[in-house]
Amino acid sequence: MQRNHNHPKICIVEKVIDETPTVRTLIFSDDVMHNVLPGQFAMVWIPGLNELPMSVMVSKESGKAAFTVRKHGLASTGLYNVQVGQQIGVRGPYGNSFDLKQGKLLLVGGGTGLVPMMRLLTFVKPTDDVTLVIGAKSKNEVFFEELANDLLKNNVHRVIITTDDGSYGEKGFVTNTIEKLVNENRFDGIYTCGPEIMMYKTVQLAHSKGLFVQASLERTMKCGVGICGSCCIGEDLVCKDGTVFDGDHLMSNHEFGSFHRNKAGILENY
Repeated sequence: MQRNHNHPKICIVEKVIDETPTVRTLIFSDDVMHNVLPGQFAMVWIPGLNELPMSVMVSKESGKAAFTVRKHGLASTGLYNVQVGQQIGVRGPYGNSFDLKQGKLLLVGGGTGLVPMMRLLTFVKPTDDVTLVIGAKSKNEVFFEELANDLLKNNVHRVIITTDDGSYGEKGFVTNTIEKLVNENRFDGIYTCGPEIMMYKTVQLAHSKGLFVQASLERTMKCGVGICGSCCIGEDLVCKDGTVFDGDHLMSNHEFGSFHRNKAGILENY
């Protein structure tokens, strides 16, 4: 019987990995989610609490998938606190995916925005030259560095860490490093996911150099199927028209990097 992706599948959490003091990865069995494209997402139901959108993390085990969550609000903290043996509901996948170029690639991830970047790494060709930049506030908030190097072990690659406080890797905002990289290299494709201000500056820098760039946006989502309108950015719905958007399109959207909507749908400045 074919699975209806709009109906939640009840999954049992089989393993929990502490990535940082505030970030955990929950692993479960799901053949559909195991095979999603980079940029696609799922709606995750935490029984008794709420439902929230989550990028699907890669798993090296066949038939397994994962969600990497940072405890923040009520729903994300609830998912963070789910223990081995407990249940979550998973529906999807939803959204489009990155258009993967070949050649010299730059990937930029901040926080849990690294999740679609990790999945994207599993799609690169062995001949691609890949630079991944990971942005974090401090050393104890850095994660997926070892995994990224492992996924890229057959490629010419660099994994660059930046921390706001300089406690690990390069000191400063991730966009300072991006500016240096795009000034010194001609990338065939640039991809980013993370805080919107970070993505805005990355897209702006790439766009100014005429480089192909795509960003996977993170906005409030209540339905995931284009009904509620909570995730709108300008005329676009992130859940239906994205989550991945081209740089040219984003730079023509007056809300990108400037405004977001709160849970009541009210437009607010960043």
